[in-house]
Amino acid sequence: MSTAVLTSIGGLVGGILIGVVAMVMVKKQKENKKRRKAQSEADKILQRAKSEASKIEKSAKSKAKDFENRAKKNAESEIKKVKDKLKSEEQSLQQRKNNLEKDLKGQKEEIEAQIRDFKAREEKVSVGEKRNKEIEAQMQERLDELKRKLESISGVTTEEAKRQLVESLEEEAKIDAKQKAIQIEEVAKEDAEKKAKRIISMAINRYAGEYVTERSVSVVALPSDEMKGKIIGREGRNIRAIESACGVDLIVDDTPEAVVISAFDPVRREITRRALDTLMEDGRVHPARVEEVVDKVKKGIFKSIKDDGEKACFDLGLTGVHPEIMKLVGSLKYRTSYTQNNYPHSIETGFLAGMMAIEMGLDPKVARRGGLLHDIGKALDHSIEGSHAVIGADFAKKHGESELVCHAIRSHHEDEKPRTAYAHLVAAADALSGARPGARRSMMDSYIQRLEDLESIGNSFDGVLRTFALQAGREIRVLVEGDKVTDEQSVMLSRDIAKKIERELTYPGQIKVTVVREVRAVEHAR
Repeated sequence: MSTAVLTSIGGLVGGILIGVVAMVMVKKQKENKKRRKAQSEADKILQRAKSEASKIEKSAKSKAKDFENRAKKNAESEIKKVKDKLKSEEQSLQQRKNNLEKDLKGQKEEIEAQIRDFKAREEKVSVGEKRNKEIEAQMQERLDELKRKLESISGVTTEEAKRQLVESLEEEAKIDAKQKAIQIEEVAKEDAEKKAKRIISMAINRYAGEYVTERSVSVVALPSDEMKGKIIGREGRNIRAIESACGVDLIVDDTPEAVVISAFDPVRREITRRALDTLMEDGRVHPARVEEVVDKVKKGIFKSIKDDGEKACFDLGLTGVHPEIMKLVGSLKYRTSYTQNNYPHSIETGFLAGMMAIEMGLDPKVARRGGLLHDIGKALDHSIEGSHAVIGADFAKKHGESELVCHAIRSHHEDEKPRTAYAHLVAAADALSGARPGARRSMMDSYIQRLEDLESIGNSFDGVLRTFALQAGREIRVLVEGDKVTDEQSVMLSRDIAKKIERELTYPGQIKVTVVREVRAVEHAR
């Protein structure tokens, strides 16, 4: 390349570089101008901000000073008010103190005056007591002298006179008490007898029960006398197996087409009867078969006992009864009392107690519950000690029955004194169920003996002419001599006879004692 070209290129490049440098310098000058302008604006804004802050500061200081002055004035005003109030209260307290001191001073003077008065009275009383003692001594001497004169004149000592006076007063008090008792009983009977008769009659009329008499033996009819040989078995093996499995005595005698089951436990007799029926239908009788049938029958009996207990509770509308108690209720079907079946007796007692409770405005469910469960102790094992009322109540309490029900069970034969209306209702319903005609059947010998014992107890008292036992021993009429026994004494005599019957005799239900006193005056007009 030539030198001229290079020179021209070099000049061109230099011009370009100078242009670029000039442009850069111009741009830098513009930027500096902008920077100075921005700095000026910033200085102005800062100056204005400082001015505003100064104004605000001055205003705040002024307001704070005004607030401080007002607060100070208010505080000084409140302090002055408090000081004035305290000063007023202080003056009031001082006034009260002065008044109290005056009152105390006056009371002190008054007490001192009373003390002086009391001392003066005490001296007078002391003198009076001394004088009274002297007078009492003189009076005692005169009284002793009069007693000695009176004893010498009458021939009776002071102790004997006192005893005679006490006996006379005691006899008068007894007569007054008897008359008062008669009046009270008459007034009470007027209302009580009407209500009791109405309630009891309504309960009896609304319920009618069926009665079944049972004995200690059961007779099983046989299809033929040939079955007796099967029942006895070879060398008596079958009959021994039956007696051992059932716990009964099986009597096979000359009675045609029948065997007799003997046992005091009705459940065992029923198990034996059903087992014999099953064996006779099957025709196979041997010891192994006997055990199998007896086990099966026992399960069926126990299930029927449970069902009977549930049915009784359902019929009476009772809920929440423990299953163990239901079993005892069901097993009452195989227990009797004076030949009366305890199962219908318990149901009937529950119904009667419930109906009487309704008439009296009480809870019928509690009464029915107590009536149904009152005899469950008879279904318990004989090895448990105690009367059936007590052990039945303990069993019911153990299985969740209320104290009202347990007390009614425990007290229905007065093993415990009745304390509630429900206890009296259950006892009355039990007596009604047992005393209804046809409910119970006693042996003739024991029945006659009980009547004789009742009449002999009535005749054992002084003034009794004759005693008659009536209504199958439910009542005795005692005829007394009118000139020996007064009306008041006849009341006490009826109670004494009743107490003696309770002590010496055992009987179901209750016995009414009626003392009859009659004075007849007869004259003829001619």
